[in-house]
Amino acid sequence: QVQLVESGGGLVQAGGSLTLSCAASGRSFSTNAMGWFRQAPGKEREFVASISASGGSTAYADSVKGRFTISRDNAKNTVYLQMSSLITEDTAVYYCSAHRWRANVGAATTGYDYWGQGTQVTVSS
Repeated sequence: QVQLVESGGGLVQAGGSLTLSCAASGRSFSTNAMGWFRQAPGKEREFVASISASGGSTAYADSVKGRFTISRDNAKNTVYLQMSSLITEDTAVYYCSAHRWRANVGAATTGYDYWGQGTQVTVSS
């Protein structure tokens, strides 16, 4: 059974930092692009960042560019999202996802087939 399990969420003050992790099990995603998405209350889920299978290519939403960094460790089948200079608008449930088959998808948001259960990030002012 394929599973993606996010961790690392929590409550942080504005200006603070958090690092999210997403551990995959059941199969290797070393040949798949991975992404992070988020959904704030009352809003649609939105793209945050993606990383290519090799880790050599990344893409970010304009709203997080320069503040968030996505990375991966294929040996651990794990993807990370380092978040810094957090603002209240970053409050959301964060989900990691694995693309169906492509190794590099840039900022494309379609084709993500595998999803975690999400981890809550709350940024207080």
